[in-house]
This record gives sequence, structure tokens and C-alpha cells, in this order.
Amino acid sequence: MKNQTGTWDESTPTTARNRTVIMLMVLIGTAMAVVDGIVVSIALPTITDFFAVGVTGSQWVITGYLVTETSLLLIFGKISEYTGKRKLFLSGIALFTLSSLACGLSTSLAELVMFRVLQATGGAMIFSISAAMLFEIFPTGEQGRAMGYVGATIAIASLAAPVLGGFLTDAVGWEYIFLINVPIGAVIFPLALKYLNLREKKKERLEMDWVGAFSMILFMVAIILFMGDLAGGPGLGPVTVGYLLLFIASFGVFLVNESRHRDPLLDLSIFRNRKFTLPSIAMILLFISFFMVNLVGPFYFEGVMGLQPSQVGLVFLIAPIIMIIASPLSGWLYDRYQYRFTAAAGIFLCGISMLLLSYGALAMDLGIIVLTFVPLSIGSALFQSPNNTEIMRALPKEKLGIASSLSATIRNLGMTLGVSLSSILLAYQLLLVGYSGPVTRADPALLAGSISVIMVVGAAFCFIGTIFSAMRNIGPRED
Repeated sequence: MKNQTGTWDESTPTTARNRTVIMLMVLIGTAMAVVDGIVVSIALPTITDFFAVGVTGSQWVITGYLVTETSLLLIFGKISEYTGKRKLFLSGIALFTLSSLACGLSTSLAELVMFRVLQATGGAMIFSISAAMLFEIFPTGEQGRAMGYVGATIAIASLAAPVLGGFLTDAVGWEYIFLINVPIGAVIFPLALKYLNLREKKKERLEMDWVGAFSMILFMVAIILFMGDLAGGPGLGPVTVGYLLLFIASFGVFLVNESRHRDPLLDLSIFRNRKFTLPSIAMILLFISFFMVNLVGPFYFEGVMGLQPSQVGLVFLIAPIIMIIASPLSGWLYDRYQYRFTAAAGIFLCGISMLLLSYGALAMDLGIIVLTFVPLSIGSALFQSPNNTEIMRALPKEKLGIASSLSATIRNLGMTLGVSLSSILLAYQLLLVGYSGPVTRADPALLAGSISVIMVVGAAFCFIGTIFSAMRNIGPRED
């Protein structure tokens, strides 16, 4: 029920039936946002050829989405305290659905990237509050199970994305990886209007650190523009230098403002806690490495191995299947035995696997590549559950919200940087030998060698992450 001020009263009852409907809406909305962050990578070679552009241009279909969502997660989490989660969720579903329709109808790459930015804005509205919404509607004894549903949904969405992307691209065209969201959103929105009655208190005014918010968006966009410009060709032109200077200036403003603001967007004091900071660094390094694979993998399988998008999707299906099984098992083993170097061992195994991927890519041996996805996925599972647990345990209970939203931001930033960095490395290697045509039409040996080098760089990130992960656990055991 609404009170006289028009806000949802804290005493509004949430029945068991409503909880189930709300949970399904939130989980489906979360799945849509997760899928659209991943699904495009399978269709990227097709999109690249369709618009007759290079990978440095087409990668913005992925990067634009990731950098937008990453830069807005903390901001929308703060805005929800004023608007209420109901309004923000409804706005997110509406914007995500309409922009998905626009993406599918795009007639140029510029249009597609622009509408992907709008789609990511809607996704950030949904994703920033989804876990909090479920946490609020379930009683204390069932909140852990609700959080488990969120984790399972993300895993299943990651599992479905490559297969769905490959199938739709092959069967009806890349446009339908976006258009499929339209009927889903059209069903969720009216259901949310009817059933999404949350017990929540809203602040009377929006207490937003606007300088922090805008400077954070600015420095994230600037660094990605800088890296995107680097991928366009060798040398530092005036525009490239401008992006770099903009990044340095806006990042400086962000740090100074956050250190002085009475209610900052990001409490910088949490980074003094090495048990929070070190596993966070390890996490961003792993996601940089993984999304280097995500970007160049489809180009390798199509350009070198001659696979169709649907077949590429099946190859990329291996990792999520293993992680759905291995991740809960890894978390259970960590809770039971508390082995402090589980995360470090996991990311080290990822590094070894990346080296094996590099060898398989250079040898053009599909069997080695497919088999290597197994230890790579196991290593990721061994790393992520313990590492995420350590991040959340590192801060006091009153700062768990910061830990949660910042972890999501760090994870997305790693994805974004991985896509941009691999694009730069691939473009430069092809330019060095004088090739500037479509990536999938490059000489297979040249493409295989270039991607092999990228896998070695990814392995290096994992090994550096191993050091940070191990450093977090050096010292006396905590009680």
C-alpha cells in the first residue's frame, strides 16, 4: 500500500505469492542484463563483416555496453535510495526493452553502439538493485537462499548466452540477439507494475555526490576512448593524448573529491584494508584475462578453424557448464577447510591454462584448445568463490553494501579493459604485417599467431594476480 506521501510504506505486506512473482521478475531482468553483456561476443565477427568495419570499431558494441554499465552501477545504487527500487527497476526494464528494439533495428554501427549505451544504462538500473530487492522481500531465514538464486541465475545466463547468440546469429541474424529481449520486457513490465510492492523507505532528497559521479564516468570513458584510439593505429596523435590527459585530470578530481566529501560515492578508506584491496586487484586481473579470450576467441574459431557462430557458441559452452558445478563445490570446500591459498591456486591454474591455450592456438589444434577450457574453468571456480568471500569478509558489516557494489564495478571494469586491450593487441599485430582488412579474412597462420600472443599476455595477468592473491593471505590466520 502507498502512504499519504505517495511512497511505499515500510509496513506494506509482501505475501508469499508476491515474493515468488517478484523474484521471477528480478531474476529474469538480471538474466537479460547478464546475457546482453556476453552474447554479442559470439556475433561480433558477423557484425564486423555486416558493417564492413575493423575489430577496433566493432568492439565498441561490447565495450560501450560494459563501460556504461560499469560506470553507472554505484550511481544507480545511490539514486535508488531516493527514487525507491520499484521505480528504478521499472525504469530499467522499460529503457532496456526499448533500447533492445532500437539495437535490432540499427542501420549503422554508430547507431548500434549508441543504442547499446542506452541498453547498458537500463541494465545498470536493473543489476545495481536486483540482489538488494530480493534481500528485502525475503525473511531473514530465507535471504541466503535468495542470494543463491541470484548466483545461479547469473551462471545460467552466462551458460545460455554463447549458445543463444550463436543459434540466433546463424538462424535469423545478429539483430535477433537484441530483439529477443522485446517480448520478455513487454511481459515483465506490466507484471512489475502490478506486483512489485516493496517495503522500503525512501530518502526525502537525493544525497548524491555529483562531482564524484560525473568524474567517475568521465575517467572511465576517457581511459576506454584512449585505448580505443590506440587500437586505431600506431603513434599518439593529439586526440589520443587529449583522452589520456582527460583521464588523468578526471581521475585526479575523483580522488580529491572522494577524500574530502562528507558523503562520498566511494569511501576510499576501504582501500587501506589490504585484505579487501589485494583480492580486488587479483579479481580485476583475472577478468581482464578472461575477456581477452572472450573477444578474440570467436575470431579465432571462425577465421582459423572455419566454425559457424552456432558451433563457436557450443565451444564457449564448456566453461559455464564446468563452473556451474565447480563454483558451489569450491565455495563449500573453502567454507569447510578454510584453505587460505585456494584463490591463489585457482588463478595460477588459469595462468597455466592460458599458456596451454596459446600453444593450442599457435598449433591450430582444436582438441588442445577444447581440453584446455576444462582446467581454465576449474581454476576460475577455485578462484572466484573464495576470493569473493574474502572481499566481503574484509569489511565490517555496515560496509557490505560498498563491498558488493564495488565488486560488481571492479568485475565489469576488468571485462571492459580486457576487451579493449585485446582489441589493441590484435589490431597492432595485424597492422605490423600490413594487413588492415576484415579480421576473419586474415591469413589463418597470421591470425593464429597474433591470438597466441594475446593468450600469453592473458597468462601474465593471471600470474601477477596470483602474487596479489597470495599476499592477501600472508600473515597470521584470522579468527
